[in-house]
Amino acid sequence: MQKILIVEDEQTISRILSVYLKKSGYSIEQAFTGQEAFDKFDEQIFQLVLLDVMLPDYDGWHILKEIRAKSATPVIMLTALGDVQYRLSGLKGGADDYISKPFVADEVVARVQAVLRRSVGTLNSEDSQYFGNLKLDFKSHTVTLNGVSVELTRRDLSLLFFLAQHPNQTFTRDQLIDQVWGIDYEGSDRAVDLSVKRLRRALENWNTDEGEIKTLRGLGYQFCVYTTS
Repeated sequence: MQKILIVEDEQTISRILSVYLKKSGYSIEQAFTGQEAFDKFDEQIFQLVLLDVMLPDYDGWHILKEIRAKSATPVIMLTALGDVQYRLSGLKGGADDYISKPFVADEVVARVQAVLRRSVGTLNSEDSQYFGNLKLDFKSHTVTLNGVSVELTRRDLSLLFFLAQHPNQTFTRDQLIDQVWGIDYEGSDRAVDLSVKRLRRALENWNTDEGEIKTLRGLGYQFCVYTTS
């Protein structure tokens, strides 16, 4: 069961969200302050965080920054601040989605489901997979190569995990945009090429006898695997 952390100081809102998400099959933890959110996030594994911007101690931007420093866990921001600049700040800071208050609880559930579908959180959170000396840990959202941690952006990590979940399958740019960036993405599909380029650079010491991210001209990209364990 996927676990969601709701960080919201208004208990009525937190309770309503909790009820609706539980009905949809999610396990829920609640935090009512920033410090409580930090403590729970460090103690447990969550597949998604619903994060209010206005909290009594730390603000949501600060919490988002701390989460992004250690994890690619999807984050949806909740706030009464409707200005587009606040939305852009959240998305640029690493948020996966942004919902303005007041909102309909059913819409929040739908947004949660959409984000989880395209995120690394859709992977089995109990598994790690080795591809030769490349280790992908779907629980901690980490990558190690030859025993050394590989630092990736949240988006690049999501792309790598999605491709690795479907080894030796070919995906077009449009398919990868839909699965990783989301169907509402309005940028260029060149973002896929740039992400693959960064992944190849980060994994340049991965033995090509074990695997590679391959370009199939005119078709798309493939996570080719020659060795697994």
